[in-house]
Amino acid sequence: MLKTPTKSAVNVRQVVPFFHVSNMEQSVRYYTDGIGFTMKHKWIVDGQLRWCWLELGGAAIMLQQFRTEGHDSWKPTGKAGEGVALYFNCDDAIAFYHDVKSRRIEASEPQVGNSMWETSLSDPDGYRINFVSPTDVPEDTKLSEIKG
Repeated sequence: MLKTPTKSAVNVRQVVPFFHVSNMEQSVRYYTDGIGFTMKHKWIVDGQLRWCWLELGGAAIMLQQFRTEGHDSWKPTGKAGEGVALYFNCDDAIAFYHDVKSRRIEASEPQVGNSMWETSLSDPDGYRINFVSPTDVPEDTKLSEIKG
């Protein structure tokens, strides 16, 4: 039996992860200069960037530096992003890997898992960001094993 989509399901268009970061300037530089995101929206208070919306292709994330004192403060017990992982679907994760490596960003060597090339990065706050693309290359193959 076919299920008719609910009004809510038809209305939802995108999920945009919100990252609390410890140093806004460092994080923005990592995502824009290092990975290639573009700042589309920002909130500035007293001349200081407080929040931003970054986009890369059809994906987006939001960043906001957390306060460590006063109203709405938060002090993480470890790295803010510990235990959080996002997966970005790409046309070519290997090309993405080469691009970020050329910008001196640490990224894992692409490897095939679940029929996808995958490369993984860790931002300054420990958020794991993974970039994947479909492949028919055998499971567990590393990029270095097929580049003669």
